[in-house]
Amino acid sequence: MMVRSGNPAVRPGTLISVVVLLLLCAGGAGWPQSAPPALGVQEQGPQAAPPPTPSAPPAREDNPGLINEMGKLFDKLPSILPPIKSPSEAMNDLSRLAKPSSMVSGRIACPVSSNGAPDCKQAADQLCQSKGYKEGKSLNADSAEKCSAKVLIPGRQRKPDDCRTDTFVTSALCQN
Repeated sequence: MMVRSGNPAVRPGTLISVVVLLLLCAGGAGWPQSAPPALGVQEQGPQAAPPPTPSAPPAREDNPGLINEMGKLFDKLPSILPPIKSPSEAMNDLSRLAKPSSMVSGRIACPVSSNGAPDCKQAADQLCQSKGYKEGKSLNADSAEKCSAKVLIPGRQRKPDDCRTDTFVTSALCQN
């Protein structure tokens, strides 16, 4: 009983036939043959055309095959893609994007807004204004629970209003 692989590309017979087919296709027009030697008799044949002048480019033979089509695609590729920038040009573009803003660090408490949530936009603006900028966006925030001294009394039950959570802006992205 013969065991066959499920993948036809792995079968030895398929591989051999593919290799033979590729060799036949690669042969193209075949090998050039030399003319049989003449035995002293020379025929007067038609005159050969003079070679093309150097000013005219030689005519390119169009071969409508897969390789030729891929070559045409690679010839068109530079016109399709955007031009590649040098590293210095790329750094200049990045520095232009980064100039209008700057990151600052500090610690400013976020005030509580009317809905009870912390307003960290206002705290980020205050942090940036303290460093000489106009406004800012919060990048990093920290929160801490602040409790009254009553919580430290042993045996006392903790009440909901004994502690509160304060939120602080610790870094902000500032803009002029």
